[in-house]
Amino acid sequence: MLKNRPILKWSLVAGGVLTLLGGLAAIGVVAWAFYHYGRDLPDAALLTRYEAPVETHVHAGDGRLLTRFARERRSFVPISAIPKRVQQAFVSAEDKNFYSHPGVDVRGILRAVVANVGHALNGRRLEGASTITQQVAGNILLTREVSIERKIREQILSIRMTKALTKDRVLELYLNEIYLGQRAYGVASAALSYFNKPLDELTLPEIAYLAAIPKGPNNYHPVRNKDRATARRNYVINRLREDGHITADEADAAIAAPLLASLGNQAEVFTADYFLEDVRRQLIEQFGETALYGGGLYVKTSLNPKLQSVAEKALRDALIDYDRRHGYRGPFTKVKKAIDDDAVWAELLQRFVQDFGVPEWQVAAVESLSEETARLVLADGSNGTLDFESVKWARPVLPEQEVGPAPQTLGDVVSVGDILVVSQRDAELQTYALEQVPDVQGGLVAMDPHTGRVFAMVGGFNYEQSEFNRVTQAKRQTGSAFKPFVYAAALEQGYTPSSIILDAPLAIDQGGRQGIWRPRNSSRKFYGPSTLRLGLEYSRNLMTVRLAQEIGMEAVTEIGRRFDIGDYQETLAYSLGAGETTLMQMTSAYAELVNGGLEIRPSLIDRVQDRYGKTIYKTDTRDCSACNQAEWGGQAAPELPDQRERILDERIAYQIVHMLSGVVERGTARRQMERITQTTAGKTGTTNGPNDLWFLGFSPDLAVGVYMGFDQPRTLGKREYGSTGSTPAFADFMEAALEGTPDIPFRTPDGIRFVEVDFTTGLPGPGDGGLRILEAFVPGTEPQASDGNSFGGGFGGFTASGSGTDTLATQTGGIY
Repeated sequence: MLKNRPILKWSLVAGGVLTLLGGLAAIGVVAWAFYHYGRDLPDAALLTRYEAPVETHVHAGDGRLLTRFARERRSFVPISAIPKRVQQAFVSAEDKNFYSHPGVDVRGILRAVVANVGHALNGRRLEGASTITQQVAGNILLTREVSIERKIREQILSIRMTKALTKDRVLELYLNEIYLGQRAYGVASAALSYFNKPLDELTLPEIAYLAAIPKGPNNYHPVRNKDRATARRNYVINRLREDGHITADEADAAIAAPLLASLGNQAEVFTADYFLEDVRRQLIEQFGETALYGGGLYVKTSLNPKLQSVAEKALRDALIDYDRRHGYRGPFTKVKKAIDDDAVWAELLQRFVQDFGVPEWQVAAVESLSEETARLVLADGSNGTLDFESVKWARPVLPEQEVGPAPQTLGDVVSVGDILVVSQRDAELQTYALEQVPDVQGGLVAMDPHTGRVFAMVGGFNYEQSEFNRVTQAKRQTGSAFKPFVYAAALEQGYTPSSIILDAPLAIDQGGRQGIWRPRNSSRKFYGPSTLRLGLEYSRNLMTVRLAQEIGMEAVTEIGRRFDIGDYQETLAYSLGAGETTLMQMTSAYAELVNGGLEIRPSLIDRVQDRYGKTIYKTDTRDCSACNQAEWGGQAAPELPDQRERILDERIAYQIVHMLSGVVERGTARRQMERITQTTAGKTGTTNGPNDLWFLGFSPDLAVGVYMGFDQPRTLGKREYGSTGSTPAFADFMEAALEGTPDIPFRTPDGIRFVEVDFTTGLPGPGDGGLRILEAFVPGTEPQASDGNSFGGGFGGFTASGSGTDTLATQTGGIY
């Protein structure tokens, strides 16, 4: 035994040396691993400044949600605003030692290794051992690669993160980054997606369900896998009880509660596709795609949902009415083979179901046809009937937008196998009417004439059919809608509404080989000497060209540039609207007339705030320190400076507005505008062809423009004018928009003198019994009566004094 002691001694020494060497080797391996796998890792300290991608919210002027722009549906919530119980639920479910381990849970790893031996033998899914910190590291800083090397890098980075960040910051990143199904990233977005609630309104069972999801959003779907989802939720509830975060009674009550998710029951979203697409483009141009789709911007727009709905209906109805006037182009498609099974028809119709631009429109097949009715099959398998009364409008289409004779029987319009677009006339009787998607297009825009804020914008019949915006993108000739600016240029040069211009034949040598240009009135008649007012109200082309010739086209094109209508050429044809511009530009120009000649810029976005609530853009940049009062104590409202540039004398602007009011009272728009009781004014526009139909107009506080035409310019039909195509949409819009509002006269600026004159001659005095009107003049430019008495026959004038209304003065001889 004694002889073996040296051997034992050296064995112990050798063992100790080997253990030491093994330990040193292990330390060396670990050190090498930390160096090798950690040398090119991202800096964990970057997470102190990391901002998760957050969706941008766009709202209407009344606060309603319009849309959310995001690649990942996420709303960032700081840890201080995340309810404590939500934090506890995720920690208990995912990483109970989160607040004590250094980023990697060694005990958890060993426990998972032991458990996975049994799982592997039993063919069960292996457990993971990733901590919350590791999940943050993997989700944010590393790739999605699955490998041992990635796992080592993840653990190294987690340890570094724990040194660089507080536990609360790590948990904040985790709760806002984690994917929880339903396209929702982060707990705030998931609360809305699953329960349509903000975080602070979630119940304990709902919180536990959200904490159950990270293990597998698809595996624990609340509807498709309700039993598994409920079991996993109950596991989380029990974990909360074991960790001392809830009582046994709370746990029992939560486990007994049913799992009720409200998927799809999201916040109301108001749709305005053309408007939103322009907003999206502006945001990208100003802030970039990264900010739009991940910057968490809050965008308040100028959209008025009520006016937007009215605009969509007004334009849609006008386009449908025009389309019907020009005939029926045939069925949506046709099926030649005989089918006598409604179920087969219904299955076939599913191929043609789409958004036709009118919610009530749908596809139907003509299954059989009798002399009086057609039997229809709808895409849902139901039946209905179509009678002759509902197709009487469907005349055959002829070239140049002409139509053939009216149909005499139902069979003249439809036949068996036709796939039609229909709308329901009577739900009880199951009767339907024939519809047709218009091939004509148009646009309508409404704005505040004082600020340029766009309240409504519709760029076509159906955004799903065509995203091209006819308000902002289509450049078309304006026709007579440009004439008010020719007349404004004349008034600047000393003409008055009563000035006489000859309406007579005109021949102009255009030079070169262009030949002689002979403009003509739409009536093809000549009316002799006429006043400017009469020429504008009845849209006389010859008068306008002769007036432009007298004042010079340089003055006309200069005023067009001032109103940002377009950079027109100094050619007389441009005085009749031969130049091209957009509906938005024209509507803005008309708005600048009714606001008194002050420049505005159309705007769709009022304000943009970043994710922290700081305003980073606003349209109104005026300084108003007095606006930021905590409360109102009876003080006067702050006065804001008017920074708008004057582009036209306010008196001349008013004279044009006053003349344009005659267009709706007596002129080209009279018939369509008779039903509107509030004060309005405007001008029709029709181009050669006619290819383009316009109406631009306003009330004192609302400017509206309407355009109609084919995208590939061609004739709209020889009997179509601005008064038949676009004016009805304007009238429908104004009637609904102004309903219930008081009648406000156009505001009269200082320095306007009203004189009663003869409508035809423009002269004061007793006249010959014809129509007498109050005309607006700049003092000193009033016409003189033929007998030398400016106010003959006892009729007088008065000077406006900034009263804000077209005040009628009481003079000797009557009340006006």
